[in-house]
Amino acid sequence: MAELRIDVWSDIACPWCYVGKRRLERALSEFPHAGDVKVVWHAFELDPSAPQERDPKVSHAERIAKKYGISVQQAQQNSERLRETARREGLSFDFEHIRSGNMFDAHRLVHLGKERGRQDAVKERFLKAYLEEAALMSEHGTLLRLAVEAGLQEREVADVLASDQFADAVRADEAQARELGINGVPCFVLDGRYAVSGAQSPQILLSALHQAWSERDQSAESPEQGAFCGPQGC
Repeated sequence: MAELRIDVWSDIACPWCYVGKRRLERALSEFPHAGDVKVVWHAFELDPSAPQERDPKVSHAERIAKKYGISVQQAQQNSERLRETARREGLSFDFEHIRSGNMFDAHRLVHLGKERGRQDAVKERFLKAYLEEAALMSEHGTLLRLAVEAGLQEREVADVLASDQFADAVRADEAQARELGINGVPCFVLDGRYAVSGAQSPQILLSALHQAWSERDQSAESPEQGAFCGPQGC
């Protein structure tokens, strides 16, 4: 039987996407056919108009509070709840020092990783750098270092960053997301037919894997809904 493909739309600026990645990995560790599963990462920009770097003098909590019309204290409490969820997945989010900026070039390099068989490693390194290490993901020097650490060749990475290579691939990912009605991430599409929206538990993802595996000749199902990041927030 052919492999089961999982297409995942996510943004590097999305904390729930990192949580969702860990939960998918846990589900796959318990899935008996994991060796026949292929995960493909697709770009989704929560804020395509983001500047290269937002004002570093404005804290993450202040920025979130202003964006969603809540108090700074409420924003801090929301971040702490998310941070605690991440801790249970072995992640250490650093919202106090996070450096927010444009993610387009980072998404282009994830596509280079796909061509070189290192896509998951690049995606993992970028998520960790942004959410745990306060890396500015619009800065080319930073992207070059991180991509090389993930196994890509320095010259190839530099060439991509100096051009518009893979820009069309990123835009195609985002166009496909719109066609599929994806307006929040992470979103997992199994075998092109069964969708799971949000950072669902490993148990729900595992159930989806079993269902997609056993129902491969049936039509698409409605998506499961879980915690996600969208244009209106996380």
